[in-house]
Amino acid sequence: MEKILSKAAPWSPSRSRPAGRAVRRLTDDDTIALAELAAADPVANVFVASHLAAHGTAAVTGTGAEIIGTFDGDGRLASACWLGANIVPVGVPVAHAPAYADMIRHSRRRFASIFGPADAALAIFAELAGPAARDIRRDQPLLAMEGPPAVPADPQVRVTTLDDFDAVAPACVSMFEEEVGYSPVAGGSDNYYRRVRQLIAEGHSFASFDAQGEVVFKAELGAVSPAASQIQGVWVRPSHRGEGLSHGGTAAIVEQAQRFAPIVSLYVNDYNHKARASYRRVGFEQVGTFATVLF
Repeated sequence: MEKILSKAAPWSPSRSRPAGRAVRRLTDDDTIALAELAAADPVANVFVASHLAAHGTAAVTGTGAEIIGTFDGDGRLASACWLGANIVPVGVPVAHAPAYADMIRHSRRRFASIFGPADAALAIFAELAGPAARDIRRDQPLLAMEGPPAVPADPQVRVTTLDDFDAVAPACVSMFEEEVGYSPVAGGSDNYYRRVRQLIAEGHSFASFDAQGEVVFKAELGAVSPAASQIQGVWVRPSHRGEGLSHGGTAAIVEQAQRFAPIVSLYVNDYNHKARASYRRVGFEQVGTFATVLF
Protein backbone atom coordinates (compact mmCIF):
# COMPACT_ATOMS: atom_id res chain seq x y z
CA MET A 1 0.00 0.00 0.00
CA GLU A 2 1.35 3.42 -0.87
CA LYS A 3 2.66 5.31 2.13
CA ILE A 4 0.19 8.09 2.72
CA LEU A 5 2.07 10.25 5.20
CA SER A 6 5.49 11.76 4.66
CA LYS A 7 7.86 12.28 7.57
CA ALA A 8 8.29 15.94 8.44
CA ALA A 9 11.41 17.44 9.95
CA PRO A 10 11.56 17.22 13.76
CA TRP A 11 9.98 20.21 15.44
CA SER A 12 11.94 22.41 17.81
CA PRO A 13 10.73 25.44 19.82
CA SER A 14 13.78 27.34 18.60
CA ARG A 15 12.69 27.26 14.96
CA SER A 16 11.66 30.64 13.56
CA ARG A 17 8.00 31.57 13.65
CA PRO A 18 6.01 33.30 10.94
CA ALA A 19 4.81 36.67 12.14
CA GLY A 20 1.15 37.48 12.39
CA ARG A 21 -0.39 34.38 10.83
CA ALA A 22 -4.14 34.88 11.01
CA VAL A 23 -6.40 32.12 12.31
CA ARG A 24 -10.16 32.25 12.11
CA ARG A 25 -13.19 30.04 12.56
CA LEU A 26 -14.23 28.25 9.40
CA THR A 27 -17.69 28.82 7.96
CA ASP A 28 -19.88 27.05 5.48
CA ASP A 29 -18.06 28.94 2.69
CA ASP A 30 -14.87 27.06 3.64
CA THR A 31 -16.40 23.60 3.28
CA ILE A 32 -14.97 22.71 -0.12
CA ALA A 33 -11.50 23.94 0.85
CA LEU A 34 -11.58 21.92 4.07
CA ALA A 35 -12.72 18.82 2.20
CA GLU A 36 -9.82 19.20 -0.23
CA LEU A 37 -7.37 19.68 2.64
CA ALA A 38 -8.64 16.55 4.40
CA ALA A 39 -8.60 14.53 1.18
CA ALA A 40 -4.86 15.14 0.80
CA ASP A 41 -4.39 12.50 3.50
CA PRO A 42 -7.62 10.52 3.99
CA VAL A 43 -6.19 8.28 6.71
CA ALA A 44 -4.63 10.94 8.92
CA ASN A 45 -7.61 13.30 8.46
CA VAL A 46 -10.47 10.83 8.81
CA PHE A 47 -11.75 12.51 11.99
CA VAL A 48 -12.58 15.80 10.26
CA ALA A 49 -13.54 14.08 6.99
CA SER A 50 -16.05 12.07 8.99
CA HIS A 51 -17.60 15.29 10.29
CA LEU A 52 -17.86 16.64 6.75
CA ALA A 53 -19.47 13.42 5.55
CA ALA A 54 -22.05 13.54 8.32
CA HIS A 55 -22.84 17.27 8.32
CA GLY A 56 -21.70 18.61 4.95
CA THR A 57 -20.23 21.82 6.31
CA ALA A 58 -17.08 23.23 7.88
CA ALA A 59 -19.29 25.22 10.24
CA VAL A 60 -19.74 23.10 13.36
CA THR A 61 -23.07 23.64 15.10
CA GLY A 62 -24.76 22.17 18.13
CA THR A 63 -21.68 20.49 19.63
CA GLY A 64 -19.79 23.36 21.21
CA ALA A 65 -16.84 22.63 18.90
CA GLU A 66 -15.47 24.63 16.00
CA ILE A 67 -12.98 24.22 13.17
CA ILE A 68 -10.36 26.92 12.81
CA GLY A 69 -7.92 27.46 9.96
CA THR A 70 -4.98 29.43 8.64
CA PHE A 71 -4.90 30.97 5.17
CA ASP A 72 -2.24 31.77 2.59
CA GLY A 73 -1.77 35.28 1.23
CA ASP A 74 -4.12 34.50 -1.64
CA GLY A 75 -6.85 33.44 0.78
CA ARG A 76 -6.38 29.68 0.27
CA LEU A 77 -6.97 27.48 3.30
CA ALA A 78 -3.50 26.29 4.32
CA SER A 79 -4.26 24.18 7.39
CA ALA A 80 -7.02 23.58 9.89
CA CYS A 81 -7.65 22.36 13.40
CA TRP A 82 -10.67 20.85 15.14
CA LEU A 83 -11.18 22.60 18.45
CA GLY A 84 -13.55 20.98 20.89
CA ALA A 85 -13.17 18.49 23.71
CA ASN A 86 -10.19 17.32 21.66
CA ILE A 87 -7.76 19.28 19.50
CA VAL A 88 -7.19 17.61 16.12
CA PRO A 89 -4.80 19.17 13.55
CA VAL A 90 -5.53 18.80 9.83
CA GLY A 91 -2.59 19.33 7.49
CA VAL A 92 -0.86 21.56 10.06
CA PRO A 93 2.84 22.21 9.40
CA VAL A 94 4.87 22.84 12.53
CA ALA A 95 5.37 26.48 11.52
CA HIS A 96 1.64 27.06 12.04
CA ALA A 97 1.62 25.71 15.59
CA PRO A 98 2.19 29.09 17.33
CA ALA A 99 -0.83 30.63 15.63
CA TYR A 100 -3.09 27.75 16.64
CA ALA A 101 -1.75 27.74 20.19
CA ASP A 102 -2.51 31.47 20.50
CA MET A 103 -6.11 30.97 19.44
CA ILE A 104 -6.54 27.91 21.65
CA ARG A 105 -5.28 29.86 24.67
CA HIS A 106 -7.62 32.75 23.95
CA SER A 107 -10.58 30.40 23.58
CA ARG A 108 -10.21 29.45 27.25
CA ARG A 109 -11.52 25.99 26.42
CA ARG A 110 -10.95 22.92 28.51
CA PHE A 111 -9.89 19.99 26.41
CA ALA A 112 -9.16 16.32 27.08
CA SER A 113 -6.51 15.64 24.48
CA ILE A 114 -4.56 16.64 21.41
CA PHE A 115 -4.21 13.89 18.84
CA GLY A 116 -3.18 13.56 15.21
CA PRO A 117 0.00 13.52 13.13
CA ALA A 118 2.83 13.50 15.64
CA ASP A 119 4.78 16.57 14.49
CA ALA A 120 1.70 18.80 14.48
CA ALA A 121 0.16 17.49 17.71
CA LEU A 122 3.41 17.78 19.67
CA ALA A 123 4.22 21.21 18.24
CA ILE A 124 0.83 22.63 19.24
CA PHE A 125 1.21 21.16 22.73
CA ALA A 126 4.69 22.65 23.14
CA GLU A 127 3.48 26.07 22.00
CA LEU A 128 0.58 26.02 24.46
CA ALA A 129 3.25 26.00 27.19
CA GLY A 130 0.70 25.92 29.97
CA PRO A 131 -1.53 22.94 30.69
CA ALA A 132 0.30 20.02 32.26
CA ALA A 133 -0.14 16.76 30.39
CA ARG A 134 -1.19 13.63 32.25
CA ASP A 135 0.38 11.47 29.56
CA ILE A 136 2.22 12.11 26.29
CA ARG A 137 2.22 9.29 23.75
CA ARG A 138 4.72 10.51 21.21
CA ASP A 139 4.95 7.47 18.97
CA GLN A 140 1.69 5.85 17.88
CA PRO A 141 2.04 3.99 14.59
CA LEU A 142 -0.80 4.90 12.23
CA LEU A 143 -1.81 1.73 10.40
CA ALA A 144 -4.00 1.18 7.35
CA MET A 145 -5.02 -1.51 4.90
CA GLU A 146 -7.07 -2.03 1.76
CA GLY A 147 -8.39 -5.30 0.43
CA PRO A 148 -9.36 -8.42 2.38
CA PRO A 149 -7.76 -9.28 5.73
CA ALA A 150 -4.94 -11.82 5.72
CA VAL A 151 -6.64 -14.06 8.32
CA PRO A 152 -10.18 -15.48 8.45
CA ALA A 153 -12.78 -13.28 10.09
CA ASP A 154 -14.43 -14.48 13.29
CA PRO A 155 -18.03 -15.29 12.29
CA GLN A 156 -19.22 -14.63 15.85
CA VAL A 157 -18.45 -10.90 15.56
CA ARG A 158 -21.55 -9.01 14.51
CA VAL A 159 -23.05 -5.55 14.35
CA THR A 160 -24.51 -4.72 17.74
CA THR A 161 -27.99 -3.35 18.32
CA LEU A 162 -29.46 -1.17 21.02
CA ASP A 163 -30.69 -4.38 22.67
CA ASP A 164 -27.00 -5.12 23.32
CA PHE A 165 -26.33 -1.81 25.05
CA ASP A 166 -26.34 -3.20 28.61
CA ALA A 167 -23.58 -5.64 27.66
CA VAL A 168 -21.61 -3.36 25.33
CA ALA A 169 -21.47 -0.28 27.56
CA PRO A 170 -19.56 -1.93 30.45
CA ALA A 171 -17.07 -3.40 27.96
CA CYS A 172 -16.52 0.08 26.48
CA VAL A 173 -15.94 1.51 29.95
CA SER A 174 -13.46 -1.26 30.79
CA MET A 175 -11.54 -0.70 27.59
CA PHE A 176 -11.40 3.07 28.18
CA GLU A 177 -10.16 2.61 31.75
CA GLU A 178 -7.39 0.26 30.59
CA GLU A 179 -6.30 2.53 27.75
CA VAL A 180 -6.59 5.98 29.31
CA GLY A 181 -6.30 5.31 33.03
CA TYR A 182 -9.54 6.68 34.39
CA SER A 183 -13.25 5.96 34.07
CA PRO A 184 -15.13 7.83 31.33
CA VAL A 185 -18.23 7.85 33.54
CA ALA A 186 -16.59 9.03 36.77
CA GLY A 187 -18.01 12.55 36.43
CA GLY A 188 -21.35 11.44 35.02
CA SER A 189 -22.31 8.81 32.49
CA ASP A 190 -24.78 10.64 30.24
CA ASN A 191 -22.36 11.95 27.60
CA TYR A 192 -20.30 8.77 27.36
CA TYR A 193 -23.29 6.45 27.18
CA ARG A 194 -24.89 8.75 24.60
CA ARG A 195 -21.82 8.26 22.42
CA VAL A 196 -21.97 4.47 22.84
CA ARG A 197 -25.62 4.48 21.81
CA GLN A 198 -24.82 6.70 18.83
CA LEU A 199 -22.15 4.28 17.58
CA ILE A 200 -24.58 1.38 17.95
CA ALA A 201 -27.37 3.25 16.15
CA GLU A 202 -25.01 4.12 13.27
CA GLY A 203 -24.01 0.49 12.82
CA HIS A 204 -20.44 1.29 13.88
CA SER A 205 -20.29 -0.99 16.95
CA PHE A 206 -19.30 -4.66 16.68
CA ALA A 207 -18.91 -7.46 19.21
CA SER A 208 -18.99 -11.16 19.92
CA PHE A 209 -20.69 -12.59 23.00
CA ASP A 210 -20.39 -15.65 25.23
CA ALA A 211 -23.23 -17.94 26.26
CA GLN A 212 -24.08 -15.64 29.17
CA GLY A 213 -24.43 -12.66 26.86
CA GLU A 214 -21.25 -10.93 28.01
CA VAL A 215 -18.98 -9.25 25.47
CA VAL A 216 -15.93 -11.35 24.58
CA PHE A 217 -14.49 -9.11 21.85
CA LYS A 218 -15.56 -5.65 20.72
CA ALA A 219 -14.49 -2.64 18.67
CA GLU A 220 -16.05 0.39 17.03
CA LEU A 221 -15.55 2.63 14.04
CA GLY A 222 -14.84 5.96 15.66
CA ALA A 223 -14.74 7.90 12.38
CA VAL A 224 -16.06 7.06 8.93
CA SER A 225 -15.61 9.02 5.70
CA PRO A 226 -16.25 7.91 2.11
CA ALA A 227 -12.51 7.21 1.72
CA ALA A 228 -11.51 5.71 5.05
CA SER A 229 -12.65 4.55 8.46
CA GLN A 230 -10.82 4.35 11.76
CA ILE A 231 -11.17 1.48 14.20
CA GLN A 232 -11.16 2.31 17.89
CA GLY A 233 -11.71 0.54 21.18
CA VAL A 234 -10.43 -2.93 20.30
CA TRP A 235 -10.91 -5.00 23.47
CA VAL A 236 -10.86 -8.64 24.51
CA ARG A 237 -12.35 -9.70 27.83
CA PRO A 238 -9.42 -10.42 30.17
CA SER A 239 -10.58 -13.99 30.83
CA HIS A 240 -10.32 -14.73 27.08
CA ARG A 241 -6.98 -13.10 26.35
CA GLY A 242 -4.28 -15.31 24.92
CA GLU A 243 -6.79 -17.26 22.83
CA GLY A 244 -6.03 -15.40 19.59
CA LEU A 245 -9.47 -13.78 19.44
CA SER A 246 -8.06 -10.40 18.40
CA HIS A 247 -6.87 -11.75 15.02
CA GLY A 248 -10.21 -13.02 13.77
CA GLY A 249 -12.09 -10.31 15.58
CA THR A 250 -10.11 -7.50 13.97
CA ALA A 251 -10.43 -9.21 10.58
CA ALA A 252 -14.19 -9.20 11.07
CA ILE A 253 -14.11 -5.48 11.88
CA VAL A 254 -12.09 -4.84 8.71
CA GLU A 255 -14.71 -6.63 6.61
CA GLN A 256 -17.49 -4.67 8.30
CA ALA A 257 -15.62 -1.38 7.91
CA GLN A 258 -15.08 -1.95 4.20
CA ARG A 259 -18.83 -1.76 3.72
CA PHE A 260 -18.42 1.95 4.47
CA ALA A 261 -15.04 2.85 2.96
CA PRO A 262 -12.19 1.05 1.15
CA ILE A 263 -9.37 2.02 3.54
CA VAL A 264 -9.46 0.81 7.14
CA SER A 265 -7.15 2.43 9.67
CA LEU A 266 -6.25 2.58 13.33
CA TYR A 267 -3.43 3.83 15.51
CA VAL A 268 -1.75 1.99 18.36
CA ASN A 269 0.76 2.76 21.11
CA ASP A 270 4.30 1.88 20.05
CA TYR A 271 4.87 -0.11 23.26
CA ASN A 272 1.84 -2.36 22.69
CA HIS A 273 3.87 -5.03 20.92
CA LYS A 274 1.18 -7.73 21.11
CA ALA A 275 -1.41 -5.52 19.47
CA ARG A 276 1.02 -4.38 16.80
CA ALA A 277 1.90 -7.98 15.98
CA SER A 278 -1.78 -8.87 15.80
CA TYR A 279 -2.55 -6.00 13.43
CA ARG A 280 0.39 -6.95 11.19
CA ARG A 281 -0.97 -10.47 11.03
CA VAL A 282 -4.36 -9.17 9.92
CA GLY A 283 -2.70 -7.15 7.14
CA PHE A 284 -2.21 -3.61 8.45
CA GLU A 285 0.87 -1.60 7.41
CA GLN A 286 2.25 1.54 9.00
CA VAL A 287 1.53 4.66 6.95
CA GLY A 288 2.47 7.35 9.44
CA THR A 289 2.86 8.27 13.10
CA PHE A 290 0.34 9.86 15.43
CA ALA A 291 0.84 11.34 18.87
CA THR A 292 -1.66 11.85 21.68
CA VAL A 293 -1.37 14.27 24.58
CA LEU A 294 -3.80 13.49 27.42
CA PHE A 295 -4.81 16.11 29.97
